[in-house]
Amino acid sequence: MILIDLSRDIEHKMAVLPNHPQVIVSPFATHEEVRVVDGYGFSSATMALVLGDHAGTHVDAPKHFNADPKAASIDEVPLENFFTEAVCLDLSHKPLKSDISIEDLQKAETAAGVTIKPKDTVLLHMDFFRRTHGTPGFITDFPGLTKESATWLGKKGIGMFGVEAVSPGRTGRNNFEVHHVCRDLGFTHMEGLVNLDKLVGKGRFRFIGFPIKIKGGTGAPIRAVAWLDG
Repeated sequence: MILIDLSRDIEHKMAVLPNHPQVIVSPFATHEEVRVVDGYGFSSATMALVLGDHAGTHVDAPKHFNADPKAASIDEVPLENFFTEAVCLDLSHKPLKSDISIEDLQKAETAAGVTIKPKDTVLLHMDFFRRTHGTPGFITDFPGLTKESATWLGKKGIGMFGVEAVSPGRTGRNNFEVHHVCRDLGFTHMEGLVNLDKLVGKGRFRFIGFPIKIKGGTGAPIRAVAWLDG
């Protein structure tokens, strides 16, 4: 068994979209503070976290992009949706700020030697994290799906797809349309993945990405992992 970590670190003031809460990570208790109870001294270290439900590597719940009051929050989504068969498509040749077309996805599927199946998790390697992490472009310059290419994925019956970027579609109308495709076709997506290059050419594998159980959450951070045989 080979496990590949696909999750970003949760870091103090990490890059997030301007419409999401800033991430704050700070010490709360340190080992310099010693509590004495019944004559026994003990120290413990803890951290304080302030973050939104779309911080770091995370998955969107239907409630995020569907205004229907009955749309599922993250704590209501079945756990089996986050432990699935998966494939990774190589789109690393796409320029920054470019659209991912249906043809791009079809060629990547053929090159990977896989067939996307119903309920699959489809990961899209765009070599985006390496190219932009630590720069202002990380928030704005990602390649992204279009309404048409997202629909192509959705009509294959996938459970979800995942990208390295902070959004699944290019900034602006494309991104809104991709979210609405997820709403209309009944699937979702993950953002903020890393290490997808390690999955290129690996064929089919298992994906694990259980979300934090936030009651009423519109999404949740996940610990995304690929499980390969070996």
